[in-house]
Amino acid sequence: MKTPPSRAPRGRGRLTSMRVSSGFRDFVLGQLSEVPSFRARAMFGGIGLYAGETFFGIVAADVLYFKVGDANRPDYERAGASPFVPYADRSMTMPYYSVPPEVLEDPEALGRWAAKSLQVAKATRKPSRTKA
Repeated sequence: MKTPPSRAPRGRGRLTSMRVSSGFRDFVLGQLSEVPSFRARAMFGGIGLYAGETFFGIVAADVLYFKVGDANRPDYERAGASPFVPYADRSMTMPYYSVPPEVLEDPEALGRWAAKSLQVAKATRKPSRTKA
C-alpha cells in the first residue's frame, strides 16, 4: 500500500496533533463560559477560543493555552508554563502559553488570566481587512 503524502505544505513541517478529548473540551469550555461573548471553534483538531471576534486561546492535545505578551508573560514563566509548539519537527513556538493546572481548576483565577490574555490579544490584533 502506498503511503499517503504529507498534508503539510512544503517547508512548513509536520503539524503537532491538536486532537482534544471530549471530557477535557467540555471541562475547559465550562470553565470559560463566563468570558463575555465567549465562543469556541474547531481548528485543526483542536479548538480556537474567542471573545467576540478576538482570538485569545487554543485548546490542543488536552492543554489550554492563552495568548501572551509583555503584560502577562511573566505570570506564565513564574508558573513554569510552556509555549505552544505547533510543529512536531521544529522548535518554532507561538505567543500562547499553557495555563497552569491550578489556574484551570479555579474558575475565578482562570477568568482573571483569560481577561489578561484577551487584553493582550486585543492590543496585538491586526486590523481586519475590508473589502473594497
